[in-house]
Amino acid sequence: MAKSLSLTIQWCSGQFRFLSSSHQKETQDNRRPAERRVLHKKILGSIPAHENIYTLPNLLTFSRLVSAPVIGYLILHDQSVAALSLFIYAGATDLVDGWIARKWRLQTVIGTIIDPMADKALMTAVTLSLAIKGTLPALILGRDVILGLSAIYYRYISLPPPKTFARFWDFSLPSAEVHPTGISKINTALQLGLIGWTMGTMAVGGDLGLWGPEGALGLMW
Repeated sequence: MAKSLSLTIQWCSGQFRFLSSSHQKETQDNRRPAERRVLHKKILGSIPAHENIYTLPNLLTFSRLVSAPVIGYLILHDQSVAALSLFIYAGATDLVDGWIARKWRLQTVIGTIIDPMADKALMTAVTLSLAIKGTLPALILGRDVILGLSAIYYRYISLPPPKTFARFWDFSLPSAEVHPTGISKINTALQLGLIGWTMGTMAVGGDLGLWGPEGALGLMW
């Protein structure tokens, strides 16, 4: 009797365990679609949405980026007045684009990248052209070239996968933000001032005198 009761209890326990395992499996199966939906939402949430890049600050920054080779071309072809005028415009956009973005909350991730990129492209193109003309030393280009390449590399490594050429130049895809330091801003302002003074002297046909290539290099260091 005791043996039969023991077998019955074991069988009932086994059935209970079987039912419990089956019920647990059924519950897990019922949860899987919900878990998949949650996981799907998490994956979609991790993919950055396209941001609106067609804002006034970004357009001003893009215009400064485009103006860089044009200014260099004008310098090489002795169009000093036109080059200086366009350079003044580019410098003005560098001052107002950030202010407009902050005041009207038009900041974008790509704006933090193309803004320093436009600055370095402008100074690289202008300094190289002035170096070819013999008015500024080409050695000044070293820092700007390194910073420009660093901005491009930083954009690449922070771009969400897949990393393709088309996605790299799709500026509506945000990546990591780039914020220049205070010292970098001061250095950029000094460089723009030096280049602007040099171009202004050329435009009026003045003599650089002490502030020739050697003097400019000493001032930058």
